[in-house]
Amino acid sequence: MGSKLKVAGWVAVGAVAGALATMQLQATARSALSPLPLEDMQQLAAVFDLVKRSYVEPVDEKKLIRDAIGGMVSGLDPHSAYFEGQAYKEFHEGISGKFTGVGIQIEMEEGLVKVVSPIEGSPAFRAGLQTGDLITRIDETAVKGLNMDQAIKRMRGPSGSKVLLTVYRKAENRTFPVTIVREEIKTKSVRSKVMEPGYAWIRVNQFQEPTLRDFVEQLKEIFRAEPNLKGLVLDLRNDPGGLLDSAVGISAAFLPKDAVVVSTNGQIAESRSVLKASPMFYSRDGSDVLAGLPALIKSVPVVVLVNEGSASASEIVAGALKDHKRAIIMGSQTFGKGSVQSEMARLPMPNTSLKITTARYYTPSGQSIQAKGILPDIPVDETAEGSPYAALRLREADLDKHLINGPEADKKDAAREKAREEALKKLEEANAKAKEAKDKDKPVARLPEYGAPDDFPLQQALNRLKGKPVVASKTQVERKADEPKPN
Repeated sequence: MGSKLKVAGWVAVGAVAGALATMQLQATARSALSPLPLEDMQQLAAVFDLVKRSYVEPVDEKKLIRDAIGGMVSGLDPHSAYFEGQAYKEFHEGISGKFTGVGIQIEMEEGLVKVVSPIEGSPAFRAGLQTGDLITRIDETAVKGLNMDQAIKRMRGPSGSKVLLTVYRKAENRTFPVTIVREEIKTKSVRSKVMEPGYAWIRVNQFQEPTLRDFVEQLKEIFRAEPNLKGLVLDLRNDPGGLLDSAVGISAAFLPKDAVVVSTNGQIAESRSVLKASPMFYSRDGSDVLAGLPALIKSVPVVVLVNEGSASASEIVAGALKDHKRAIIMGSQTFGKGSVQSEMARLPMPNTSLKITTARYYTPSGQSIQAKGILPDIPVDETAEGSPYAALRLREADLDKHLINGPEADKKDAAREKAREEALKKLEEANAKAKEAKDKDKPVARLPEYGAPDDFPLQQALNRLKGKPVVASKTQVERKADEPKPN
């Protein structure tokens, strides 16, 4: 059971935790809404009093109230949340693309923290940490038994503070300590490179505050290297989303001026809007960061790569470019998060905020992708052999309390359940083979890094741009959204 959970968690990472498109809204005055439900408020007060007086141990009154607030908000849908203290700080760090820590990208492997990549120029990079290193202890705490969030919290801390990491390097068969001084880390959400003469790849891994400017700078570098660019691959695979204005700006880079990018609709007036390819919808300071891009960006052929982990803001970009026929969408059906979260920051207590779902969003053609996602024009598997574990990845429709487009059907998706069972069986077989390979000191096969020469979907995207045959998936089946019950 442990191995099942480990891999199932790995294949789902990113799709849930960061799938949000955030707008800044102010809280609506209570007087504009219905009166408070007096009887229910009295019930809440009575329960509070009984817990306070009768619980087996003394309880913190403030904690009870905070937990009640958190439960009220989290019960709405998977993406609404109440933040305070450290959670508030970490939420804003995620949006800003800055945090204080050691500067490594990690994943969990056999209960240990594995270094996927040190961030270039970070304290970990300067300390010599390498891809594949296993962290076994953080200060005096053994990593075994910690989940990823707990490990991250222990490695983060105030700028200038020290953390002692115990590292096992398999290639050298040695364990050694590394003391690292934490500092502010600025993450890069955009990468790019020229794959071959005339063709380039640009990847957005999350939509943060610096993303649009970074995207523009990367595009300028591409055009400096290839002024007569023949084709561009925009890679949004496993991009969990982020800021709405960044998504609008990146869409606007490819679309005609004032073209509709996305529309939103909700209960309050501020949540009903039509966002267009214009600086007023993507620039916070009034400047047009896109102004310096070559005119060719509006016409160069584009392929957008997506998968089950492409969510929220990345789906906005894919949907806009698809509806305007500005790009070919390749890969697999996306996550299906078609809702907008707004930060209500005006709360009485400091360092607290409410992230709450305020609207559904719609593609330019008026389609809601909630619990459905964007369908690729050309379905492409992860490898030439298929996508054996794709069915195990969580999508919006799998989340409890997700928004639905009509009353939810009672019956389960039999085809989906069968696909899960088959994928889980393949997973168990792969785990057994991996263990055997490890015991025999043989390398274990892994998916290549995005942008690598053996990245199969990327190669198919380049083939499409060059007019060569594409190996399309013969097994992918559309996952339907929740269907309304018949009247």
